[in-house]
Amino acid sequence: MSGWIVLGIIVILVLFALGAYNRLVALSQRVGQAFADIDVQLKQRHDLIPNLVETVKGYAAHERGTLDEVIKARNAAMSAQGPAQMSAAEGQLSGALGRLIALSEAYPDLKANANFQQLASELSDIENKIAASRRFFNNAVQEYNTGIQQMPAALFAGTFGFTRKEFFDLGASRADVEAAPSVKF
Repeated sequence: MSGWIVLGIIVILVLFALGAYNRLVALSQRVGQAFADIDVQLKQRHDLIPNLVETVKGYAAHERGTLDEVIKARNAAMSAQGPAQMSAAEGQLSGALGRLIALSEAYPDLKANANFQQLASELSDIENKIAASRRFFNNAVQEYNTGIQQMPAALFAGTFGFTRKEFFDLGASRADVEAAPSVKF
């Protein structure tokens, strides 16, 4: 009789461990999906930047420093790996883009250019999508990190290889990046 009780307890523990493992796998997959969503939005922004720079270059050619800064920040952002590096690089890129958009105030012809207006509008839209994707990612990371720390899953998480994930943190430039760039026509 005691053998059946021990066997029943072992079966319950194994089933519980499998349930905890499956839940953590699902949370981990959600984090991966959310990060991929951010990556898609960032790639769209990266693809838009050369067109925006070329449009500005035609009107503000002597603003070479600002244009070079945007391209340098874009290249750094495209080569960044992982949430921490990407968030730092994207913060730099957002600052450079803000300065590029601000150039339109000094050049009325650029400000009136239909191509510039369309590109700036697309950039603003993409920035809003990036912010939404970032919020979704950070929420998924928070749920995952909570899941691996909560008892009794915490007893199994380390054994199964589940470790904490990093948030897509914006660091010191959080206030700058939280707001989409203002585009005035």
